[in-house]
Amino acid sequence: MDFGKVAVMMGGESAEREVSLKSGTAVLAALRTSGVDAHTFDPRDKPLEALHAEGFKRVFIALHGRGGEDGTLQGALGFLSLPYTGSGVLASALAMDKWRTKLVWQAAGIPVPDYVVLDATSDFDAVEAHLGLPLFVKPANEGSSFGISKVKQAGELRAAYEFAARFDSCVIAEKYLDGGEFTVGIVAGQALPVIRIVPATEFYDYDAKYVRDDTQYLIPSGLSGEQENEMRELSLRAFAVLGGRGWGRIDLMLDAAGNIYCLEANTSPGMTDHSLVPMAARAAGMAFEQLVLKLLEEAGHG
Repeated sequence: MDFGKVAVMMGGESAEREVSLKSGTAVLAALRTSGVDAHTFDPRDKPLEALHAEGFKRVFIALHGRGGEDGTLQGALGFLSLPYTGSGVLASALAMDKWRTKLVWQAAGIPVPDYVVLDATSDFDAVEAHLGLPLFVKPANEGSSFGISKVKQAGELRAAYEFAARFDSCVIAEKYLDGGEFTVGIVAGQALPVIRIVPATEFYDYDAKYVRDDTQYLIPSGLSGEQENEMRELSLRAFAVLGGRGWGRIDLMLDAAGNIYCLEANTSPGMTDHSLVPMAARAAGMAFEQLVLKLLEEAGHG
């Protein structure tokens, strides 16, 4: 397939810039290995109008965080009539907002952990009592675990809220589930094998995701065949409810009884050497170069 001149959109100005640069560099190398006329494009350094001026025909989005996966870039590329990888405006904006993702999932009957939206006037003691300890506190509109805390002791919630609020005005306190953390990559309407994530740290934080080499990624996941299929089907449904397209990832957890809950969706997953979708694709027999080409083939306009 002749893709024409392809822009690999990476970098940007979000808190996830460094991760994006790693993802974009890996994608760029894979595309060039496959003979694609691919070039770096950093929207921090160039206006988007330069895409037309420089003759680009298609965009591979390797941006993470705000300005890259929150619908704003997708809307601009649609206006420029340039096909781009991943989801459109609506799904991108929804998935970036963890609170509104939960609201949509709840309306569709998709199970999510119990949670409370916090602000400076919240009764933090009452929230701790309601959700139980430990619990997680996270900004609603950040990725890569920026601003997340695990609250283990009574009275710590206010400080965790104040830390998360540095990253976003909307902050969520979420019930901790202790049955294990899992993720399901989705490519072209198909769910990849489930990965179980076992961090050596307190939880799956930024270092565990991108820096440390002692995080365990279990494929096969250790689930029964029935439970693995249930998790994959739930992930496809959760992605579809948000309007997801092309590719993405759903993060999930189990409670102690083995019930499955959806945590969040990612419409522009990482493509680094520690990233989960490439890992699951390899387990399914798809090399990184094949994966990148497949995502580019799936590129659409809106």
